Amino acid sequence: MLLKSIRYSLDELIYLLNQLSDKGYSKSCESLGNETIGEHTRHIIEMFQCLENSYDLGILNYGNRERNDQIETEIEFAKQCVVEIRTGLKSENKILYLEHVIGGLAIRIQSSYYRELLYNLENCIHHQTLIKVAVLKFQNIAVIENSGIADSTSEYRN
Repeated sequence: MLLKSIRYSLDELIYLLNQLSDKGYSKSCESLGNETIGEHTRHIIEMFQCLENSYDLGILNYGNRERNDQIETEIEFAKQCVVEIRTGLKSENKILYLEHVIGGLAIRIQSSYYRELLYNLENCIHHQTLIKVAVLKFQNIAVIENSGIADSTSEYRN
């Protein structure tokens, strides 16, 4: 169910990106504190990429993600990255160690691939909500009704 939910959320992101131009995608939005839709999309993509790239080694540090400007300025490239993430999701859970640097010291805590997938799903939904706020200002953009809404919120509302 987790992988299915992630794929659905990524499909929603592609659906939205298909409706935008590179100009609108990379334009600063006042409602996002002058950030761009592309910046939020890059964040979603790179968090998933970081997790997937850390799977074999088993040590995950989100602070070491790439921060590729091409993702935040070129929709076609961003969509290609989303498709690669979607098809590259692993079905086998395993122990991972989450590494984070605090005050110059690296700490590691035990996590798991599925735990981090869940984190990335929630992060994706959060950023899709922000993107939704930005695209509501555009005309002729269709947004899937529950896009950017966590499953628990939808269940609560029902």
